Formats: sequence, structure tokens, C-alpha cells
Amino acid sequence: MPQLMLTPQEVDVRSAVDRIAAFAASARPGHLRSDIRQLFKRNILDSLGCAIAGLQGRPFQALREQFEEYRAPGRCTLIGGGKTSADQAALFNSSLVRYVDLLDSYMAVGGLCHPSDNFGTILAAAEQAGASGEEFMLSLAVAYEIQCRFTAVVPVMATGFNHATQLAISAAAGAGKLFGLSSGDIANAIAIATVDNVSLACVHAEPVSQWKGFSPGMTGMRAVYAASLAKRGFTGPKGLFEGPYGLELMFAQPISVDWENPSLDVVTQTVMKKYCSLIHGQPVLEAVLDLKSRNGFTAADVENVRCDVFQGAFDFAGGGSFGSKEHPQLKEQGDYNLKYLIAAALLDDQLGPAQLEEARVKAPDAQALMMRVDIRPDERFSARYPHELSARVTIRTRDQRVFAKEQNGYEGGLTNPMSWERTVEKFHWLTEAFADEELRKALIGAVQQLDKSKLSDLTDLLAQVQPTAVFPTKHPGIQ
Repeated sequence: MPQLMLTPQEVDVRSAVDRIAAFAASARPGHLRSDIRQLFKRNILDSLGCAIAGLQGRPFQALREQFEEYRAPGRCTLIGGGKTSADQAALFNSSLVRYVDLLDSYMAVGGLCHPSDNFGTILAAAEQAGASGEEFMLSLAVAYEIQCRFTAVVPVMATGFNHATQLAISAAAGAGKLFGLSSGDIANAIAIATVDNVSLACVHAEPVSQWKGFSPGMTGMRAVYAASLAKRGFTGPKGLFEGPYGLELMFAQPISVDWENPSLDVVTQTVMKKYCSLIHGQPVLEAVLDLKSRNGFTAADVENVRCDVFQGAFDFAGGGSFGSKEHPQLKEQGDYNLKYLIAAALLDDQLGPAQLEEARVKAPDAQALMMRVDIRPDERFSARYPHELSARVTIRTRDQRVFAKEQNGYEGGLTNPMSWERTVEKFHWLTEAFADEELRKALIGAVQQLDKSKLSDLTDLLAQVQPTAVFPTKHPGIQ
């Protein structure tokens, strides 16, 4: 009698959360090749640079005050000094990574995610568990893989939801692995963390609020807590994906991911930033700054600017479906506004943390110049996304000179990845106000040796970083 051929779906009757949990539980250090380890160290150093640069942000003193009010000190390190519980450390350190909008990204059709949103959560869970640097790196790689694999197959943002949704899955899985949970308990952690973390894309809509940058930290906070509950026997809804009324119904599609593939190399598909801007603005700003430096005009010479971008960039930051970009007032509105970003770059020859200060966003010169910037969607550029982020910038001066550049990709993108050396340079730029040269070099060395040392070798150094800017700065940025 001929044998029936079964599809992989018919053979594996486990729920999706069970398969994701099995993937996380089975990950081993041997799955991290030497080249992949070096890329993770690059992204880890980048995340730390972003986090330290965010320390001056006003919300972080408010968070410290809230920690004092609600919780006794715990064992987990706050970047910039102090200890708190694992869940609150996840919120604080994750939010720091996000704050200056220089973190890594993963691009996909219908959306994107920021894999380093996992960083603060996995760091807190690892410290809570007394994990080694190697165990921390492995769990971070697992979280990167889960978040990006989900993002690759589900157009989360195109359907009106935010990428903190899949972050709940990845952060809970990584935390559960560090807590030594069984595959079944990791599945419960994923289900608990995700079912109450269905995040809406309206967090990106104008007027963009402070919460856009803190939502992933809250997701991480819940993920750590969910993993701790699962460790104590709490169960979660195993039908999170397949339903009834699960994620597949919510997204109106099957969510088919090969969780049997043990590879941990998705970091090779992440992109990085050198300008404080949403990822969509990186090619735009590179083109603007290049045009100005090569042609010698000043911001005062500019009559108008036209910028053609792919549809997602127009919707998020150019005045498209997420709302008008005419009058930004806050940091969070500035870094999601191509008109302001172009104006600030022309005025300051830089787009770093200083250009996101509220006073700079509100300044009359920036507000006036951005009114002469026009952003338009371009079908040709839209067709190239997400494999290539493209833009065309045309600048007309008051004496009727015209300078134009089409920018296909940018430094930090898939075709021109940021090197370890440039990441080190970026780290020094972002951290020099908060750490002296000796401490900065020690932090870089700790990241380089992370998989061969105790995690405390890194966290003890992070505790020595100053919580406010106290050192003189001279780095010009990484133009």
C-alpha cells in the first residue's frame, strides 16, 4: 500500500507558541558562528552607545523616582548607576536604548522592527539569573531571531498594529531561556506576555507622544514578569496564534515560520543608523549633508527642498497617513519628521542627540526652514523597499542654483554595513559626555570579551557611567 505523504504542518501538531519555545530552549552556543558573534558584539556595543546617550533625557529621572516609590532595590543594574528589580531594569534600560533613535532595525514588507529593543530586557533577565556573558549573548540572539522571523512573514504595521507585539514574543522567550525554564514553561511565558500586549500603530501618529519610545520598554517589563510567573507554574493561552480569536485571525493570515531551523544569523540582515532619525530618514540625511558639503551653500541660501521617498517614509515621517508634519514641538515629533530633520541637517551640519533637544526642535530657524521642505512619495522607490531604502533630494537656492542627488542605500544599510571600527567611533561620540576615555575603552573591551567572561564584568562598568553629562565633548559625530 502506498504511503501517504504528510506536510510539515500535518506532522507537527504542536501550537505555534510550543514550536517557538522549543526553538528557544534548544538554542546552543554552537549555533553562533564566530562571524555572527562578532556582528552581535557590534550591535551590542551600538545598543550601549545609544543607551548611554539617552541618559540626559528628562523621562529617566521620572522613572527613577517611580522605582523609589513602588519597589525596593533589586539586583539588576541601571545604566548610569543604581539597582532595581529585573522588570523595572528592563523598562529603564530598554527605553534608554530607544531614546535618541539611533538603534538597529530589521526591514520587511509591511513593516519593520528594532531587534535591539530586546537588549535591555535580556540584560535584566540575565543579571537576575546570574547568567554568563555567553548565556546573555545566546539569549539575545534567540530574541533577535524570533522577532525578525515573525516580522518577515507578518505585515504588522501595515495592518494597524505596532512591532511591540512581536517584541513581547521574543523578549519573553529570551527571558524564559535565561531563567532556565522548560520548553513548556517558555511557551507559557510567551503566551502570557503577548496576549495582553497587542500594540497599536497609532503610537506613531501625530502628535507623536513620549510613549512611542517607552512602549517597547513596557513590553520588556511585562515579558520579564511573565517569564517569572511561568517559572512559578502560571499558564498562558496556547492558542495565541491559531485561535480561536488568536493572532492569525487578528492579522487575517496564517503565520508560517520554520521554527525547526536552528540558525541564529538574522543579525546579518539588521541595519544600523548614524543619524538620530527614524530608519527611513537615513538615506535622506546622508544625501542632504553630502549635497551641502560638496557644493558649499549655506542654509540661508536655500529657497526650497524637495525630497522624494518610498511610501513608508512618506506615511511615517513626511505627512502621509500618520498625520501632518507642519509644526513639531517635541523631541519625539522631531525625529519622526523628515521636514524638520532636513532643516536641522542643513542648519547644523549634523543630526545627533543635540538636534533632538526640544529647544532645537522649536527654534525659529528650524521651524522656518522646514516650511520650505516638500516631501513626496515615489512609486519607484516604494518598489525597492525593504531591500533598498532610497531617496532623491533636490535643493534649489535663492540664486536659482539646483543641486540634486538620488541616494540608494546609506552607510549602515544592507549593502554598506557599519563596520566594528565605525561602531566604536559612534560609541565614543555618543558616550563621551557620560564616561571618561578609560571607562569607554573598558566598556568596548568588555563587549569584545563578552562571550568569554562574566556578565558582571560588563554590568559593573555600566554602573560607573555618569547619569548626567559631566565630561567635555569634542567628537564631531560620524559624518
